[in-house]
Formats: sequence, C-alpha cells, structure tokens
Amino acid sequence: MENELRILMLEDQEDDAGLIDRALQKERVAFVRLRVDTREEFEKALEEFKPDVILSDHALPQFNSIEALRLCIAKKLNIPFILVTGTVSEEFAVNCLKRGADDYVLKSNLSRLPLAIRYALRQHRNESNRQTQEEMLRKQNEELIKINHELDAFVYSVSHDLRSPLSSVLGLINILKLDKTLPAETIYSYVSMIENSVKKLDETLQGILNYSRNARGELIITEVDVEDLVTKIIDQLKYIEGFEDISFQTDVYGHTALYTDEYRLAVVLNNLISNAIKYADRYKDQSVVQIKATVTPAHLTLIIRDNGIGIPKDQIGRVFGMFYRASEISKGAGLGLYIVKEAVDKLKGNIIIQSQHGVETLVRITIPNNLLTK
Repeated sequence: MENELRILMLEDQEDDAGLIDRALQKERVAFVRLRVDTREEFEKALEEFKPDVILSDHALPQFNSIEALRLCIAKKLNIPFILVTGTVSEEFAVNCLKRGADDYVLKSNLSRLPLAIRYALRQHRNESNRQTQEEMLRKQNEELIKINHELDAFVYSVSHDLRSPLSSVLGLINILKLDKTLPAETIYSYVSMIENSVKKLDETLQGILNYSRNARGELIITEVDVEDLVTKIIDQLKYIEGFEDISFQTDVYGHTALYTDEYRLAVVLNNLISNAIKYADRYKDQSVVQIKATVTPAHLTLIIRDNGIGIPKDQIGRVFGMFYRASEISKGAGLGLYIVKEAVDKLKGNIIIQSQHGVETLVRITIPNNLLTK
C-alpha cells in the first residue's frame, strides 16, 4: 500500500523483530519492514528500500547503532533514527541523542514505540519544511540583492544612454536653427548624425522594453515554426548597417513540433543574429553567419556561428553582464546578451558562448521542448 510506513529494522534477532511488529500492529500502524543485521545489508537497504524510519538495536555481532547512525549522518539522510534496545545506561542514551538519534525505546517498553515513531516523523517533516522555507528565503534574498544592484546600474546606464543621444539631437537642431547659411552637404551630415542618435535611442528603448517584458511576463507556450521565425528575424534585420555584406546559412533539422514561448525565442534570435551582423569583421573577404536549429521531442538546440571579430578571452566571463559591451563598434545600451541569458533562463534552457578573438564566435543554446505538456 502507498501509505504504508517503510521501516528499516537493524536487528539480529527475528523474535525481537516480531515483538516490535506486534507492538506497531496493536496501535494499527500500517507498515512494511525490512530486517538487516550487517553494515553491507544496511547500506544496500538505505539505497534500495528507501525507509521512512530506522529502528536500530545497539549491539549486533558485526555492526552497532552508533556506526549506523554515523553512516546516516554522513549520507545526509533526513530519516528518523530510533534506538530500540535492551537495558542501556542513561548516559549512553543521552550520548546517542547528542549524536543525532531522534529517540530511544527500551524493548521492555515497546508500547511507547508507535508514539515515538509518529513524533519523530512529525519532527523531521517540520524540520524539512523549515529548511525548504529557509532555502526559499535565501534564494529570494539573493534575487532581491541582484535586482537592487541591477536596478542601480540600470538607472545610471539608461539615463546616460537616453540623455547622450538626446543632447546630441538637440545640439544639432539648435545649430541648424541658428545658422541659415549652412551648405547642403553639412546639413545632410547633421541630419545623418541626428538619424544615428535616434537609432541609438530606439535601440536603447527596445532593449528596455525587452528587458521589462522578459522579466515580468509569464511564459506563453505555443507551437513555433523555427524555420519561419528565423527567416522573419533575418528579414527584420535587413536595414542594419552591414547586413548586405553578410552571407546567411540557415539549416533547421527535425520534423517534430516545437512548443515554447515564441516571443522569448524571437528575442534570443534577434539579439544574437543582430550581434553577429554588428560585430562582423569588415576586413575579411566574406562575412558568414550560420544558424543551425535541431528540434527533437525533448529539446531545441540552436547554434549560431559567425566569423566576426570575436570576443577577447578575458571578456568571455563577463558577456552576460548588464550593460556589457566587448567592443565600441556598437553604441547600444549593452543589454542584448544580458536579455538573451535572462530569456534562456526563463525558458529553463542553457547557453554557452565560445569565441576566438579575431576568428569566430559560437553560441550554443538548448531549451526544452514543451511538447509533452500540450
């Protein structure tokens, strides 16, 4: 039965084990028990029998309760351990409790055993709940500290990234208003500078929106056509400077449907492919961006490789930081890879970046296919 208590009994006398059985049955305790009397059998039972409670005699021919208790502690097992033995000194009993035993019951007073078991189980359950709650609080505190640090950095960097291009735009507009004699080529140059500043503003604002939506939005699982999504993303990026110099190679394998959050997957693809375009090596004869996606019933594996400028070895560990930029080629806010990492985490996936400076960069992403939930 599912509700039966699984009792591991460390006892070398079957007659004594029978007495324990009857004491439990008398109190209508539903249980199944396994009796062992050697260290080897005890260790095997811990792994395979997976007891709910351990009842241990003290002195056995080849083993004893202190060694058994020490073994349980070493394995970090949260299992009630009750000493059930003949007459022992009070000093010995207290010593066992200090070592970690939950209780001790004399064989001459087995009527107390059912109550001792119930109490020990309740205490362990409460302790387990307490530890779970403490772990949850610890993680929440760590997350709050992380969020506060990120918020400070976010406010500082965004204020700079918004004010700087705005100041440039206002300054250029003021020049155009004050000087009516500027030649056409100068006006065109100023307009181009204004356009670049507006683009930077737009990129920063889009990064903020993606960051906010990814952080707060719930997962929306739908069927995603990976090949179609990749094609759309590439088409949306065709106005980025240098796009026309890139050779895109796209391969999608697998005939299994992919179920995931399409918005977050699109954010990941958009940021990674746009980075590959922005950080292309203009001195190479041919800039190549390879996008390979493999869909299985379990996962989507996405590999994006480019032969761009790469990332310096000492920078790899920092690329997922908020506002990190490995190169001054891009004047964006530096939110891209941070958002990618956060989105992949939301999808319960993982991401690895490998790069050789001046040679290539490879990004490998694996996210679960939520096919079985549909």
